[in-house]
Amino acid sequence: MLKILEPGILTTVQDLGRNGYYHLGIPPSGAADQYSFQLGNLLLGNPIDYAGLEITLLGPKIEFMKRTVFNLTGAPVEAFLNNQPLSMWENIEARRGDVLSFKFAKKGVRTYLCISGGIQVPKVMDSRSTFTTCELGGHRGRKLIAGDLLEIGEPLPGVLKQVGRRVNKEFIPEFKKKIDVRVVLGMISYSLSDEGVRSFLNGEWKVAVESSRLAYRLKGPSLHYENVETPFGAGSGFSNVVDTAYPLGGIMITNSEELIVLLNDATTGGGFMTIGAVISSDLDVIAQSRPDTMVRFMAVTVQQAVQERINKKEKLLKFAEMLK
Repeated sequence: MLKILEPGILTTVQDLGRNGYYHLGIPPSGAADQYSFQLGNLLLGNPIDYAGLEITLLGPKIEFMKRTVFNLTGAPVEAFLNNQPLSMWENIEARRGDVLSFKFAKKGVRTYLCISGGIQVPKVMDSRSTFTTCELGGHRGRKLIAGDLLEIGEPLPGVLKQVGRRVNKEFIPEFKKKIDVRVVLGMISYSLSDEGVRSFLNGEWKVAVESSRLAYRLKGPSLHYENVETPFGAGSGFSNVVDTAYPLGGIMITNSEELIVLLNDATTGGGFMTIGAVISSDLDVIAQSRPDTMVRFMAVTVQQAVQERINKKEKLLKFAEMLK
């Protein structure tokens, strides 16, 4: 059992998400930085989809109600067990009564607490992930508050022998203030003029403070559009279309100097122009970018996007093999 003494800014239960319900208007939710989250589970010997906590910027204060092993991955943060500093990306033993606390994250946005045996909240639609917008899954469908009690699984056999084991430096992601993000253009990108496409790809886009697990808002250069009439039923705005499905990672244009990248908790459809999507392998990078991070978009083919997904899976498999 975990007892939440202080909740932090936004702490939720997440796993790898609920897939297969997007056509019903239910987004996957799940860990926004899936790579860091999976590394944490692998380091413990957990299945990669065991639930943990996603901690945003300022973490909670948590009391361990039984002996277990945990680790912290994702955004770099100063963490303490009984006021003694901890290392990230390393398995740590916690005993009954120990208290875990945090300072504000130094870089990135989301830190992950993975625990041997996982967090055992009930599954909703095949997932323990929290979708706060609809109060679905997780712990009562919401962010954690002081006084919450979370069931955790029994520590897996032999995990105490893994205390002190660390993630090798080559597998730890970087958290930069300037990032390159790969995109596949398509859908309604034909509405952009050639000059608009060049501005989108050559310009720098700044992450806005309004960004969240639903979507990231970015502001940048002015985009130019083809002078075409909007379709019947779409309204008069240049960025309006008749309602369409939005893909995860979809890049929506809401006005000539702003775009939105849809993340794990995003709406699944609407009436804004969607010019393409961030490749799945780079959604982790977007999700860890803080306000004022500068983003450059790079166009890739579908084949290149698929290869990058394969590369990331192979990297995780390589790490798992090294642990054996």
